[in-house]
Amino acid sequence: MTRVWKWNRPVTVREVLEDLQQERSIAYTTVMTVLDNLHQKGWVRREAEGRAYRYEAVSTRAAYAAALMNDAWSQSDNPAAALVAFFGMMSEEQRLALRDAVRIAQGPEQAEQVEQHGQSEAAEHTAGEKPAYENPASAEGPTGR
Repeated sequence: MTRVWKWNRPVTVREVLEDLQQERSIAYTTVMTVLDNLHQKGWVRREAEGRAYRYEAVSTRAAYAAALMNDAWSQSDNPAAALVAFFGMMSEEQRLALRDAVRIAQGPEQAEQVEQHGQSEAAEHTAGEKPAYENPASAEGPTGR
């Protein structure tokens, strides 16, 4: 899928093969089998072009990653705890990207409300009160970060 997403256009087995062969030796039939399996699973669509097929991703890499995250999250018996643990694993750069994504997804009015809510909670926290959602993974200790 990485190679199909890389080009962001319909690709042939030969194109994928030539790209992969720059890194390692691989057989044409192996690439053809993998692309056929991806087609059978519904990850790529294909159109005949002469005696060959052109394969194209059904969704973007971002949509695929989002579906994986949603699937993992929905299988948790405690989604809030799963999110807290996940956030605790994120780097600062990832947390900033998440913050930006939430602002984009919420739109300008809701983002403003969240920002105001966050500022009031920050003021409470500095006044000695703990927010109800504090991340235990962020506490310093033997495994703290």
